Amino acid sequence: MTEDDMRVSARVAAEAGRLLLQLRESFGPVDDKDRANELRKAADRACHELIVARLAESRPDDTVLSEEGADDPARLQADRVWIVDPLDGTWEFGQGRTDFAVHVVLWNRDPTAPGGGRLTAGTVDLPAQGLSRQVADAPLPPRGLPEDRPVRIVASRTRPPATLDAAVALLAESLATRGHRHGVEVMDVGSVGAKVNEILTGHAEAYVHDTGFYEWDVAAPLSVAHAQGLVASHIDTSAIAFNQPRPYVTDLLVGIPSVADDLREAMRRAADGSA
Repeated sequence: MTEDDMRVSARVAAEAGRLLLQLRESFGPVDDKDRANELRKAADRACHELIVARLAESRPDDTVLSEEGADDPARLQADRVWIVDPLDGTWEFGQGRTDFAVHVVLWNRDPTAPGGGRLTAGTVDLPAQGLSRQVADAPLPPRGLPEDRPVRIVASRTRPPATLDAAVALLAESLATRGHRHGVEVMDVGSVGAKVNEILTGHAEAYVHDTGFYEWDVAAPLSVAHAQGLVASHIDTSAIAFNQPRPYVTDLLVGIPSVADDLREAMRRAADGSA
């Protein structure tokens, strides 16, 4: 029996995740910058080579777009392109943290879809957390605003939106009019996949980023977010297109529906300087 795309995605991501943990353990204590960077580079390269090899075995006619590989222009004419990040959250991985991930997702050409294609067979593997998030997972129940804590917005530790503080204040005001009086706080998490997982586990309600990243950072987490009924789009609500000539994504907002629109409006007002 031929292995379906979702099983390929999950299997390959899981194997790459196990390799990351094995490599980190084999390096032993990493107590200086040079050694940590050596570990990061070794892990990036080894997982890239593993993923490309496994996809070549299982799907030899498909194309791969990987953070660690040379961009093959043939992908722009291909009907099936695997978009992968062998190690998202490289910095956190080198620090011995758990908020790194392996991203594997399949882009299928579809002229009726935004950007000419759809994401399927997505996996975000979080090996240090013992978790794998897949588009085939059973849907989680919808949820509203937390009743006993602040609403949490996940953002990049090193590149948060410049207007985030203002947007958080505006969001807190907006949510207070709906009866939520616990305020809003910001969480910093590494990998995009780990950020989306914080929403799926119920630890946070939304994630926003406006300083740009690449398709491999975003594609698999966005596919999982969509499958779980989260809002996942550009901040202005437009759909994110993948397998583009320049594989760059300018901004992203992911969140539970009961928060996403308020956060989007708060970001707009903060950018405009609106009170």
